[in-house]
Amino acid sequence: MDKNYLKFVIVGHVDHGKSSLIGRLLYECGLIPEEKITEVKTVCAALGRPFEFCFLLDYLEEERQKNITIDTTQIFFNTVKRNYVIIDAPGHKEFLKNMITGSSQAEAAVLIVDAKEGVKEQTKRHAYLLSLLGISQLIVAVNKMDLVGYRQNRFNEVGNELLKHLTAVNLKPNFIIPISASEGDNIAKKSEKMGWNNGPAVLEALDSFKNKVDDENLPLRLPIQDVYPAPSGQGWTGVGVYDGMPVGQIESGILKKSEEIIILPANKKARVAEIKKWQPASPAGRRDLSESMAGDNVGVILEKNPDVNRGDVLCSLDRLPRVTADFKATIFWMSQKPLPIGEKFNLKLATQASEAQIKKIHKLMDSSSLELINRNDEIRETEVAEVEIETTKPLVFEDFNYLPPLGRFVIVKDEDIAGGGIITKN
Repeated sequence: MDKNYLKFVIVGHVDHGKSSLIGRLLYECGLIPEEKITEVKTVCAALGRPFEFCFLLDYLEEERQKNITIDTTQIFFNTVKRNYVIIDAPGHKEFLKNMITGSSQAEAAVLIVDAKEGVKEQTKRHAYLLSLLGISQLIVAVNKMDLVGYRQNRFNEVGNELLKHLTAVNLKPNFIIPISASEGDNIAKKSEKMGWNNGPAVLEALDSFKNKVDDENLPLRLPIQDVYPAPSGQGWTGVGVYDGMPVGQIESGILKKSEEIIILPANKKARVAEIKKWQPASPAGRRDLSESMAGDNVGVILEKNPDVNRGDVLCSLDRLPRVTADFKATIFWMSQKPLPIGEKFNLKLATQASEAQIKKIHKLMDSSSLELINRNDEIRETEVAEVEIETTKPLVFEDFNYLPPLGRFVIVKDEDIAGGGIITKN
């Protein structure tokens, strides 16, 4: 996907206007023609129902092969300044599963709350969900301001109440914006009906958010997939003779010939002698490179032939990742068989693998209802848990929101993937 896309998710209590906001955003960005609005309004009138922008999502489903791209989890649109993807999983459980197992990753969020109904229990649970996933770019949209007469005092009441809860779960919104998705107030531009509001409209606020840093601009991270032995009877040739060639995909940064790197978790320094990339068209099958970047699958020959094994991570010397056998994580459990504290399992993170166990369960949540569970002895199917994990050997990892491939893992039990997890805020 184009790196200029900003991925964000819209969450909030049922009927507080999530679908209406999505429909209005797409309309304001010119993706829904006026004649289609008229058509949907006519259908609503025939059914004796008032027109709502949420009805436009049914139209989008029909138009997925035309000018609007939409699938079950992502909706694409763009403003003059940037392209966007709304991550729209059908239900809390699916959204959590997709985020934790890495099939989607939100860089920002919009938490929507009804100005008339105010903060509900599910609003608070969704805030906890965003905190749990480490999402730091946040817009709070106080919706349906038209139903409360666009009154500033009501906006302040709802905003202050929610702000107290966000603070309690370590979330700090970038913007709290009064809106009416149905009327289009403060969506694409500031509304004259709320002149007392000094903040931006929703699209202006989104345009101010930052995209994830391009992977090649991050420090070097190269998890070793395998070590290829030298051809029979000879070593790899180059600056010297080498017994093996570590290979793998560069997850971030740039690997340069002659640069000094560090091999983790062994904490051994080495210098890059040669970089080789598989090239079927070349006579030798490999092409020698002076440098290679994130996304490339390469072979690396290191001076003095240091010991390197599958699961090791080659890193640049600046901003080293964490290396530890004890860390906090968030787990989504998918197996019908519960996972008790202290029970052994296999944990796989990038190319690393280790036996592990849960030392402590800090919080437990039902992924469907988002209700907290008063239990700390085991994790059951479709539950989400904030836990402390102990592995039998040190692992190399990053915060999931900084570098996802080194911040997420899977749990294997009885040779099946039983759960997924992410590491944040360590």
